[in-house]
Amino acid sequence: MALLAIPAAALAQPVDLTARAMVEQRKAAPDGTTKITLAPAARVTPGDRIVYQLSYRNTGREPARDLVIANPVPANLVYAGTAEGSAEPELSVDGTRFGRLQQLTVLTADGKVRPALSADVRVVRWRLNDPVPAGGSGQVAFRAILK
Repeated sequence: MALLAIPAAALAQPVDLTARAMVEQRKAAPDGTTKITLAPAARVTPGDRIVYQLSYRNTGREPARDLVIANPVPANLVYAGTAEGSAEPELSVDGTRFGRLQQLTVLTADGKVRPALSADVRVVRWRLNDPVPAGGSGQVAFRAILK
């Protein structure tokens, strides 16, 4: 599930958002390296590496400005970082405070505060700094591991 957060001034401009889960497939290449490809995540098992892709397209007639794409990390996934070629997202462990993982903390059951871990991340969010032109599109993505 992906959410597109748009400031009130931008709501008149429609933006389509599509989420897609892809699984990393690793194969040995003839030169001894490992080649990684992405395939639709039709069948996955615990430990599989997933790339969660969010594609957006401005279907309006004017540039879409100040777009924010926010996506909950599905409960069966553990956040594992920014996907190759994607902008780095802001992260949240509670859905309200966002920042880099190193800036976030978690309140433990015994009332103590500890640094947040990747497994604590509940929401990823991207702020698109540049306007998306009419008909323009793009993609952001994050990596995760299936629990």
